[in-house]
Amino acid sequence: MLFSILEKKVAFRYMAAKKRGFGSVISWVSLIGIMLGVATLIVVMSVMGGFHETLLSRIIGMNGHVVVYHQGGTISDYDFLIDKMRQNKVVSQYATSIVPIAEGQIMASFNGNNSGAMVRGIRLPDLIAKTNNGTRVYGKSLDKIQDGELIIGSSLARNLRVTMGDKVSLIAANGGTATPFGTMPRIMAYPAVSSFFIGMYEYDSGYIFMPLETAQKYLNIQNSVTHIDLFLTDAEESETVVKALDTLLPEGFVVRDWRDLNRGFVGALQVESSVMFLILMLIVIVAAFNIISSLVMLVKDKNKDIAVLRTFGVSRKSMMKIFILAGTSIGVLGSIIGTLLGVVIAIYIEPIRKFFQFITGHDLFPAELYSLSELPSKLIPSTVISIAVIAITLAFLATLYPAWKAANTDPVETLRNE
Repeated sequence: MLFSILEKKVAFRYMAAKKRGFGSVISWVSLIGIMLGVATLIVVMSVMGGFHETLLSRIIGMNGHVVVYHQGGTISDYDFLIDKMRQNKVVSQYATSIVPIAEGQIMASFNGNNSGAMVRGIRLPDLIAKTNNGTRVYGKSLDKIQDGELIIGSSLARNLRVTMGDKVSLIAANGGTATPFGTMPRIMAYPAVSSFFIGMYEYDSGYIFMPLETAQKYLNIQNSVTHIDLFLTDAEESETVVKALDTLLPEGFVVRDWRDLNRGFVGALQVESSVMFLILMLIVIVAAFNIISSLVMLVKDKNKDIAVLRTFGVSRKSMMKIFILAGTSIGVLGSIIGTLLGVVIAIYIEPIRKFFQFITGHDLFPAELYSLSELPSKLIPSTVISIAVIAITLAFLATLYPAWKAANTDPVETLRNE
């Protein structure tokens, strides 16, 4: 056994002491501190995990997990390449869809209002599949869009003051007509019949979708696309697919995954999570220091008892184990209660938000500000276990100095002074 019956009995007796033991104010503060620290960490990390998953699903949902480019600028035999990719064992295992895209930078203009934008041509069945990740579409239904019609971002439509049915002029510097005075930009007007709202301002204010054939004609890349998007069953397998495509595709093709394409955004999310974790862990660290002070005072208060026990043959190792058990019990109990509390709150975070919103009368999570209808939460078992283990470890480390001090008490000196 790790602890003998004597060690347990003495440790729990000291914990029950109201003056310096578990019944003391400092011990209760330590317990509550660890409990709140663990619960807060679990709730915050779960909510941040929910936010990150939602935002990444929207970003990746627009761009694909893996993107294939060609150094020459366009891909002419894209249907052949798509069939070749689907025949690959690795790609077919992870890819749910492979989508050809024709994309180019343009200037959108309407009634004197101008804004830079990205025009993206895509096959309508692929566009419908991509908007099933929570994207809201207004106006004409996507399955009724015809050649020569636009689906414009909601923020871009607002900036240009476009209403559905208005013709928006698209101005492209590339692919224009050559004249003796230089290249004239390509200008064509198309009716905006639908608008979309993703919830990411970068996309809502800077993207225009159109049927693939329309984009190919407008961008002057007949029967070609600018890149091919691959959508996977698991985003974490993107590196595996990238390696398979690097081997499969001929020279001149460039393959990038979603991490490379969104490196700044993904890095910011990771830094944010790490900093938040460290800041909230300070609550647990403060509680651990309270354990140290509580046990130091307990050792001082029980100095005579320790001397008597040492005189009766209790070893230094046993004395250390007594105070380690007394202090660690606070960490274990606080971690268990905090974990249960944090998991319950993380699971029912949305009903709890609505309850406090009803009590206060204020909207605590405005949908128009966060672009989400409800507060997201994603419980990751490994994160929950890690938080609980770290809290218990800190509590254990906090007991080492007081336990060492108790074990090194000189019984002769202590009893002589009594």
